[in-house]
Amino acid sequence: MHRYSDAEIDAALSRLPEWSRVGECIQRTFTFADFVQSMAFVNGIADHAERVQHHPDILVRWSKVTLSLSTHDVGGISIKDAEFAAQADAAAASLKHA
Repeated sequence: MHRYSDAEIDAALSRLPEWSRVGECIQRTFTFADFVQSMAFVNGIADHAERVQHHPDILVRWSKVTLSLSTHDVGGISIKDAEFAAQADAAAASLKHA
């Protein structure tokens, strides 16, 4: 695995329109109906993170959850972050439609 170049980050973010680059991370804030739904999302993210051994920074503010992703092993953003972001987007969408 390698650290993404600026061009690779831009390409990944073009497929993840709600995500943005913040320094050496990619980040998105998800908005849910309430705290319970936010925590359901966080619990699902935690389960996924353990399965793939890739752990985001998570900030919870009642109905908002911010994920920040970076691959510490490569010192920046990698394919692991893009894949995790896509999974988080799918998880949030399924929660909002449940």
